[in-house]
Amino acid sequence: MKYGILLDNGHGTRRHTAGKHSPDRSLYEGEWAREIVSRLHSELCKLGFDARIIVPEESDIALRTRVARANRIMKENPGRRWLYVSVHINAAGNGDKWYDASGVSVYVSNGASQESRELAQTFYGIAEKLGLKGNRSVPKERYWRANFTVITETKMPAILTENMFQDNREDCEWLKSEKGKDTIVSLHVAALCQHCGIPYVLKIAKR
Repeated sequence: MKYGILLDNGHGTRRHTAGKHSPDRSLYEGEWAREIVSRLHSELCKLGFDARIIVPEESDIALRTRVARANRIMKENPGRRWLYVSVHINAAGNGDKWYDASGVSVYVSNGASQESRELAQTFYGIAEKLGLKGNRSVPKERYWRANFTVITETKMPAILTENMFQDNREDCEWLKSEKGKDTIVSLHVAALCQHCGIPYVLKIAKR
């Protein structure tokens, strides 16, 4: 059975979502997430996944609308095993100053399925290999739990990724770089391929 991947680029562009940016406004989460998801979509399609972008718009589509779109796609395409991935950048504050927090994290819902938890663990394990652990305390499960709407109300295994911190100077510069973008895309592709049993060679060097 072919896997389907539903890609959710977090938030809207700078015109539509206030506060989701680096302190110097050189990085906007919604715009970065759209670029990453676009690249990720292209790579997954090349590998034979049925990958779909949930929010093609620039506007900040409501969370329940995102969920409804995902659940409708799953219902209309029962011949797929669907996975949901929401892509974000983390922040320690509200975009007004720089902080020291660094690193990748991945979330599942409090009532997450075993497959959601396994996908999250796979994702974080690869992030560690890529040198993206950062300086945060990590739960023993190697994933975080939260009742975010997009991973709680979707009817398929779902994770939400927080890819470094936009209000950490070093993380911010790295996320804007081609190496940073390529690494984040490859991290997601490698995790999904490993989870789905599809061969994929991770060629990105450790940060």
